[in-house]
Amino acid sequence: MQYDTDELVSTAHGLAEAARSVVLPYFRATGLMAENKLATGFDPVTEADKAAERAMRALLAQLRPDDAIVGEEYGAASGTSGLTWVLDPIDGTRGFMSGTPTWGVLISLCDADGPIFGMIDQPYIGERFWGGFGAAQMSGPHGAKVLTTRAGRPLSEAILFTTFPEVGSPAERKGFESVAKEVQLTRYGMDCYAYALLAAGQIDLVIEAGLSNYDICAPIGVIEAAGGIVTDWEGGKAHGGGRVLAAANEQQHREALGLLSRIT
Repeated sequence: MQYDTDELVSTAHGLAEAARSVVLPYFRATGLMAENKLATGFDPVTEADKAAERAMRALLAQLRPDDAIVGEEYGAASGTSGLTWVLDPIDGTRGFMSGTPTWGVLISLCDADGPIFGMIDQPYIGERFWGGFGAAQMSGPHGAKVLTTRAGRPLSEAILFTTFPEVGSPAERKGFESVAKEVQLTRYGMDCYAYALLAAGQIDLVIEAGLSNYDICAPIGVIEAAGGIVTDWEGGKAHGGGRVLAAANEQQHREALGLLSRIT
């Protein structure tokens, strides 16, 4: 199916701008309240999350009323165009409520086979990363730049990121640690910003587990457009969420996958 790709990319930027304008007044604001979405554990949501998703949905209703939508806070809305916008209004709400600038707005466009375009926007820093339709770019304080992932290197020279040191289940943590002990440097707590750094050529690997589709569809679009690889821990498609391995190139992906695929 043929699409007006310029119009779709313009729509994505419009969604990011709409979310920015809503979210920024809440960031580091005194008295920001967070609700816990879980009966046990902690999965926070703030009014900033909800307001940003409402703003993006309202814009899509104007610009792309025939497209489907999947959002973290307000669920799924059906469409007839064959395209679905997958939205995470604030990926990294824990970071957001703590005042760290590692959260982001995730916007992706998917067809029946998965993501065809992705965007990671960090409103406070003013950085935006996007990829798809033959391009991978970013804009920010240093201006515009083409996104290209890092060249191949052995795991002993690689930089690995994840969000939670616990990673997931005990078995999943064991799998992550099997890679972590082989790399040069491991860092934690970056949420979606880790995927942006991978696309920008700063790091080599991101390994996570327990993700939802709205957590990973946008990073897939950006990273693959920049030359990287995103799969599950068995080497299959990852846009449904779950266990995710993102790598700068085939060498890092192959070596990390060889360790992770042993986990059952």
